[in-house]
Amino acid sequence: MLDTQQIKDLDAQYVVHTYNRAPFVLERGEGVWLYDTEGKAYLDFVSGIAVNALGHAHPAVVQAIVEQVGRLDHVSNLYHTVPQARLAQMLVEASFADKVFFCNSGTESVEAAIKFARKWARANYGSEKNEFITLSGAFHGRTLGALALTPREHYQEPFRPLMPGAKVATFNDLASVEALMDEHTCAVIVEPLQGEGGVNAATPEFLQGLRDLCDRNGSLLIYDEVQCGLGRTGTLWAHEPSGVTPDIMTLAKPIAGGLPMGCTLMTQAVADTIEPGDHGSTFAANPIAASAAVAVVGIISQPSFLEHVRWCGGYLEAGLLKLQETHDCIQQVRGRGLIWGVECNTAVGPAVNAAAAEGLLVLNAGANVLRLLPPLIIEQEHMDRALTILDQAFGAL
Repeated sequence: MLDTQQIKDLDAQYVVHTYNRAPFVLERGEGVWLYDTEGKAYLDFVSGIAVNALGHAHPAVVQAIVEQVGRLDHVSNLYHTVPQARLAQMLVEASFADKVFFCNSGTESVEAAIKFARKWARANYGSEKNEFITLSGAFHGRTLGALALTPREHYQEPFRPLMPGAKVATFNDLASVEALMDEHTCAVIVEPLQGEGGVNAATPEFLQGLRDLCDRNGSLLIYDEVQCGLGRTGTLWAHEPSGVTPDIMTLAKPIAGGLPMGCTLMTQAVADTIEPGDHGSTFAANPIAASAAVAVVGIISQPSFLEHVRWCGGYLEAGLLKLQETHDCIQQVRGRGLIWGVECNTAVGPAVNAAAAEGLLVLNAGANVLRLLPPLIIEQEHMDRALTILDQAFGAL
């Protein structure tokens, strides 16, 4: 059995250094808890970056995976499978969409959205209508197409030239979008609630304005709900409270209970322009991942489950606002459901490390925002414990 340092040494020797990892090694998880190789327990308020919405080793997800892996593990998209068809039906019936394309990650779902938007625009307006408008603070992924729509210099600069045709407007500033939109704009892409960008919500007025601009200009509206979708905000979809639907929506992180999966949902008008061979994926909607996703979507879409998320969100918000009254370093608390950002007047790295030392895992969203993404199954006792540890951690700032 390898000890903690041996595992870290192997990682340092053989794994490309694209991540700065925490100093401990996680070994197992159960519910809202994670345990390292030394036996220390951590209350997980990261959820694998909004992936483990049902926590770790949820019985329904484990059962779905175990039953499926013994029946059919992989056949590729050359053949029909039961889990893929069932999952597609569930997603369409629970959303604005008419069709779904399956892939393996959030950035892949954005890449598919880019291709489908350009194909739709070409079919309806010609090849010159191929540009995108993205928003300040956005994060849409790290592959080259998605990266072009992620306006962050430190992510983009080492990999230029990027995909051409991306323009950057200001988040929640409709006039800035209108100033950039023209006959070349095939789509506008926006997160209804930005995660990596600091937990910033698009206003209903902004989303409605985008919808109106896109309709007038013959452009598509794309929502990126990779992080904020599927129950995270207390409604099944983060855009629901606005009442404004998109033409395309990307989804990924929580859908398959920790297994890799992405989805690109779309209207029939978009799907009608897509033909066999336009796009594909060998592993997409793998029967095991799709079976897990059927279990996850079935649980999260229950009204009582979403009501629990909303109640927890209100409780957590109240606790964070009390911490703001106590700690001068906290400038603003913002979020919805169980995605929260605590903006501070200094870098939050020390608070993240202090919390981990006391057995609470949290993360940042930019240098000055501490982000909370707990499993959607948390209870009051978990929030109380987290708030107590955060009270100490903010004291370190």
